[in-house]
Amino acid sequence: LHDRRARELVLAARSDPTSDGTTSAPGPGPARVASTADTPAARGLRLDRPQIVVDHGEPVLIAPLRGWRRALGTVVIEGEPAEIDDEQFGEAAYDLARQLSVAFENIQLLEEVLQQRRLLEDAFNSLVDLVVVADNALRVVQVNDAFAKRTGLGRRTLLERPLADFIGPEMTEWVAAPETTPPGTENGSSTAARTKQFEDARLTGIFSATVTPLINQDGEPVGRVLIARDITDQTRLEREREGLRQRLGQSEKLASLGQFVAGIAHEMNNPLQSVLGHLELLIDTSEAAKPIRPTLRRIYLEGDRAAKIVRNLLVFTGARRLVRHPVRVERIVSRALMSRRAALKRSGIQVARHQKDNLPQIGGDALLLQQALLNILINAEHSIAETGQPGRIDVHIAPSADAQFVVLTISDNGPGIAADVLPRIFDPFFTTKEVGQGTGLGLAITYGIIQEHGGTIQAANRTDGGACFTLEFPAATRR
Repeated sequence: LHDRRARELVLAARSDPTSDGTTSAPGPGPARVASTADTPAARGLRLDRPQIVVDHGEPVLIAPLRGWRRALGTVVIEGEPAEIDDEQFGEAAYDLARQLSVAFENIQLLEEVLQQRRLLEDAFNSLVDLVVVADNALRVVQVNDAFAKRTGLGRRTLLERPLADFIGPEMTEWVAAPETTPPGTENGSSTAARTKQFEDARLTGIFSATVTPLINQDGEPVGRVLIARDITDQTRLEREREGLRQRLGQSEKLASLGQFVAGIAHEMNNPLQSVLGHLELLIDTSEAAKPIRPTLRRIYLEGDRAAKIVRNLLVFTGARRLVRHPVRVERIVSRALMSRRAALKRSGIQVARHQKDNLPQIGGDALLLQQALLNILINAEHSIAETGQPGRIDVHIAPSADAQFVVLTISDNGPGIAADVLPRIFDPFFTTKEVGQGTGLGLAITYGIIQEHGGTIQAANRTDGGACFTLEFPAATRR
């Protein structure tokens, strides 16, 4: 048989008789010869019909094996038959060679088809993307190994089952949507691909899905081909990078704000200290002030609190180092809610507090943290007041799964945060209130305080309406 790549003839079989009358293959002689050699086998490869030649003084009939447009090999018959003449011998050899040629070529074609099929299957199963082929009724007819592995089922188990059993309803509805037919497309079929991103619970991940019509050789649509690429890690990294970019931009804005606040803090501290000094002198030395000393002491305490806030703004601006002490978030929340209790009651707002046990402590400044929470609570109050209806604020405090963070969530049932406002909600001097009703510094300062404590803060809208702020603080020690 002819090995075209090696340009050699390979001895495939021979019928030399053995001592017990059986046949052996291959027998003696060279197993491989060059197709350009002068041996009978090589010469027969170049013939069109059988021919008798003399080899080493003995007659040899060589019959070419020819397929469709190519040489397949040579049949070499040594010796001379006694019952038939040379012409009959040649015709018999010709018929034999022709039948052998058909058989060998069919075998070779079948091997090539099987080889190509195996190659396609190997390529199909080597894809890391999830591939599933479904018929027009959206029943699975073929899947690759990646899809079978993701579902946790064998490939045979998946066949003939509804595609909806293995992908989410949103993706199923999208795959089943009728194809749009471009102008000029024959038979009403379309080969246009559609691509969309899904977060699929059944396939457990975020996928970039592409669906194309399955078109048969007659140009008719007979199903769908769905290719789903898992982009969960890529999406997570993109979200992390976007979060880092936002935090970097916010830090730059807060740095500019810090210079501004530092000047204001310095200018406000002097008159506040003067006011506190005169109040202290009035309380201690003036007999005329004796009847209103409780009121004066309350004014002094509030003034002193204002002075502390001004001094603590210097921490926010980086003018002085933040002194961290072990504090309990739940106590800070209690103080913040207590200070707003009267205002919340007047506005008809209920507060629901949910707290887990064994909360770890965090390191920070209790007064600054209380101020940050107050800014969020006041925003929630104002948001609910816009609705003109009684409202509700939910406060959840819980440790993270690994107990390395304390997670504080403050949500309300107000109108939520507008889509165009959400990206700018922590920007300094950005406010949705009318002129004179808001400075736009509350949430910006809150962001700076949380960041200074090594924590994070995120704002979002709840699915059932209202705004939600999520704060995370690194734990100092475990209780």
